Amino acid sequence: MPLSQAKTSGQKKVQIVKEEEEDPDISNSSENVDSLEEMVQASCESNSYLGHNKRTHEIKENGSETLGTESVVMDGEKTRLVTNSKDVEDVEEIGGEIGSRGKQVDTKLDSEQIIGRGDKGGDEKPGMGGASEETNLRAQEMAHKRLLADLADENRLNGNKVFTYPKVAKSNQDIEVFLDRSMTSLGNESNLYIMGAFNDWRWKSFTKELSKMDFPGDWWSCRVHIPKEAYKMDFVFLNGRDIYENNNSKDFEVPVEGGMDTFAFEDFLLEERRRELEKLAAEQAAKERKAAEQRRLEEEKAANDEDKAQAKIEVEKRREKINHIKHKAVLSVDNLWSMEPFEFKGGDKVRLYYNCASRPVAHSKEVWIHGGYNNWQGGISIVEILSTAGIEDGDWWYAYVIVPDGALLLDWVFADGPPGSAGVYDNNDFQDFHAIVPRATPEGLYWAEEEHRIYRELQQERKLREDAKRAKAERTAVMKTETKEKTRKIFLLSQRNIVCTEPLDVQAGRPVTVFYNPSNTVLSGKPEVWFKCSFNRWAHRLGPLPPQKMIAVDGGSHVKATVKVPLDAYMMDFVFCEREDGGAYDNKNGMDYHIPVVGGVMKEPPMHVVHVAVEMAPIAKVGGLGDVVTSLSRAVQDLGHAVDIILPKYDCLNLSKVKDFRFHSEYSWGGCQIKVWFGKVESLSVYFIEPQNGMFWAGCIYGCRTDGDRFAFFCHAALEFLVQSDFQPDIVHCHDWSSAPVSWLIKDNYKHYGLSNARVVFTIHNLEFGTNLISKAMAYADKATTVSFTYSKEVSMNPAIAPHLHKFHGILNGIDPDIWDPFNDPFIPMSYTSDNVVEGKRAAKDALQQLLGLKKSDHPLVGIITRLTVQKGIHLIKHAIWRTLERNGQVVLLGSAPDPRIQGEFSDLANQLHNIHGDRARLCLTYDEPLSHLIYAGADFTLVPSLFEPCGLTQLVAMRYGSIPVVRKTGGLYDTVFDVDHDKQRAQVQGLEPNGFNFDGADFAGVDYALNRAISIWYESRDWFYSLCKRVMEQDWSWNRPALDYMELYHAARKD
Repeated sequence: MPLSQAKTSGQKKVQIVKEEEEDPDISNSSENVDSLEEMVQASCESNSYLGHNKRTHEIKENGSETLGTESVVMDGEKTRLVTNSKDVEDVEEIGGEIGSRGKQVDTKLDSEQIIGRGDKGGDEKPGMGGASEETNLRAQEMAHKRLLADLADENRLNGNKVFTYPKVAKSNQDIEVFLDRSMTSLGNESNLYIMGAFNDWRWKSFTKELSKMDFPGDWWSCRVHIPKEAYKMDFVFLNGRDIYENNNSKDFEVPVEGGMDTFAFEDFLLEERRRELEKLAAEQAAKERKAAEQRRLEEEKAANDEDKAQAKIEVEKRREKINHIKHKAVLSVDNLWSMEPFEFKGGDKVRLYYNCASRPVAHSKEVWIHGGYNNWQGGISIVEILSTAGIEDGDWWYAYVIVPDGALLLDWVFADGPPGSAGVYDNNDFQDFHAIVPRATPEGLYWAEEEHRIYRELQQERKLREDAKRAKAERTAVMKTETKEKTRKIFLLSQRNIVCTEPLDVQAGRPVTVFYNPSNTVLSGKPEVWFKCSFNRWAHRLGPLPPQKMIAVDGGSHVKATVKVPLDAYMMDFVFCEREDGGAYDNKNGMDYHIPVVGGVMKEPPMHVVHVAVEMAPIAKVGGLGDVVTSLSRAVQDLGHAVDIILPKYDCLNLSKVKDFRFHSEYSWGGCQIKVWFGKVESLSVYFIEPQNGMFWAGCIYGCRTDGDRFAFFCHAALEFLVQSDFQPDIVHCHDWSSAPVSWLIKDNYKHYGLSNARVVFTIHNLEFGTNLISKAMAYADKATTVSFTYSKEVSMNPAIAPHLHKFHGILNGIDPDIWDPFNDPFIPMSYTSDNVVEGKRAAKDALQQLLGLKKSDHPLVGIITRLTVQKGIHLIKHAIWRTLERNGQVVLLGSAPDPRIQGEFSDLANQLHNIHGDRARLCLTYDEPLSHLIYAGADFTLVPSLFEPCGLTQLVAMRYGSIPVVRKTGGLYDTVFDVDHDKQRAQVQGLEPNGFNFDGADFAGVDYALNRAISIWYESRDWFYSLCKRVMEQDWSWNRPALDYMELYHAARKD
């Protein structure tokens, strides 16, 4: 039966095998394999080939649906029609023979050979129009199978147990992987798998099962899709359990073309990481919001329960009082007062009669009732004037009164006038008048309603308090954030006369241009300047970038270089040099240049800093050292680093300021048992060392004859605690002579067993004491600081410091903006910011004048807050007091002298001033923390005429409160106060504006020069003076900037 006339009954499946003569021109040579591979590859790329799978085609004839299975098998000799399963098997055998012989197949068929497409006498059958295309597909499929068989033979002969097809792997396409099981350790395994990933096992891992191929050999294969990001595929084979074929532990790999290179993939991974971090951050934020809402609901429930309990208590108190009065209350008193009608309730109008004969108001022209209800609940609510009643037997008056709703009891007195104007009262001998309301609301109902009313009032009051507190906290947080951001930008611009960037904020993943002015550096005059750069404290995975020769910028002495910032950068690091291979360097005096990178996917790893100190505010404070330890630690902790403090456990500690205080551990050292306690101070972790030999049970911090021995023992014990507790700090920071031994104890002893990672930073707060100890600490410390740049220069020739100037730096102290905050200060009468500084300071001045008994007047007020020592310039202080009074100003001094002679001198001066200028001068010779806050807020000027001042905090606090500093040019005073007449340029270098008045010398003429100018501006240019107050309040003298400087120093110590 002709194939074109073959019919189906809808029950029989037909397989068509086409016969075709072998083309005599086709050879078995391997040269034809390449052309065939190209053809099959084209088919593969169009996703039209089907590998070694069979394909079925549905046929419709005469409108009835029948299923037929086509399988085209070509052996170059004939085409057979297979109509049963036996024939199908024969076809498959033929296919196997084709694969084994490796014959080349011609995929072009004549139109007469295609089923259902005869031009000679045959009609085209329905459903057979696509037969030609289907046959082509079959041909391509078989050609692909032939090609793979040939490749398998070739690889087996070459001893390759693995090959892939196509030979060149391309991204975003499929690849077939073939394994000769017989050549591997998996030869006896029946289940084979491929396990792999891409790009050195870092991207899109996969595991797939391999299938046995039906051409000669023990070949197994599977198809793998290569993602667009790939530059390499890595894989091994396994049995799904414990037997692997991993290319002798080297794994298998296939290069991929058309995908990303390694650098692009790194950036891609970082972008993926960024998205992941953003997702995690969003999820974390959602969790925190949910947790915050849950806490809010719990707090609200607790507050509601508290309000309900309070309402119940209030009701019980009121019920008790009213019941007590009700026992004495009546409906009338014979010949004194009565009411009509006798029965009444809330809302009724009653007529109250009163006989004022022989009463206190008997001779008054008018009689008034001042009344209320329920023991004067809500105060006076009834006010009426009485009229004469015309009743005999007395002097009777009456008034109509509306009984308040909810009244159980009426309360009243009589007077000779309305509230506010009355002078004579009849209050029933101080008992007031009371009358029961006969038909009042049932008491049970009334008290239930009253309890609910009180509860609502308490809720409303609480809400108002919480809303005000929340609003203030939110504004405080906003101001802090804005101040930090402003300070950060000033920090970035602080070296702009040497280095700046475009853009100012260095962004991860974007290019940045660095501008450099060598004329202000050691590279001045060099013919070339080279730029050497890396990231992440010189530890970036890419290492240092190749040196760049910087190019000149038109119209100036600047040169520039541009680099792209990696996505995983958090810090940009660079130095400058005169040649590509080095030569002279500008490395910022060994600190290198560092600029933070924003927007990256990595954050700077936190550093662990441990302070070993003998003072800490507010629990063990004597001087500024204690303030620095606490405030610096908080600022560094706020930057995301870990900070611990080790402190002696004095018996005079203020433990009320220590939270979660508890025993921590115990150890033996130096022949002594030592207890360690732990607690939180200002959110900082503090470890308290308590030797059981009583060394710190002296009732004081300083002042013992054995202070040197006490503190040396403490330093040993502190380091021993670190070692025994397995602490591994990056930085151990010690302070002044009292903890100076830490520096050499670490280097000589503890570095060799336990603290090898630690670097020592030593800070000099006061060079007056313990010079020998300070000198030795300077020699051992990795980095050393003092508390201002100018002071570091002033002491640079000191023998203890001079040999170590290469590691000696001046870093300003700051103030704690939470302690010194006029917006949240409980010691001043009015909260204020720079926006309402005039009103705030006026209120504070009024309060200060009233408190100290000064004349309340609009005159300039000079505040002086100081220890009365020679260092603080006491002779200049005395002169300034008299000079201010001569200029018709007011003076307030707060402070005391450790020297009894000086204290006596100022006591005499205080008495003298009190006698002569008692309304304009007040000397408070004591320590008074609340008063100091009020003086800073109320003073127009703050005088600090120190002969030397390492840093000084007084002038910084004064500016925080809008008080203008008048200072002598020394140490930290010079670094922080810029004269409004002379220091505009010097201030601009620091990114600031002038903020006060200063003077040279230590004589009266100097202080007069500064003080006279200040007072004159107050008198003559009040508006400008107020703008100056606003300006100084907006300058940031907190630890925001010093903390950044200290972190740079810590990292420099680590690098060394």
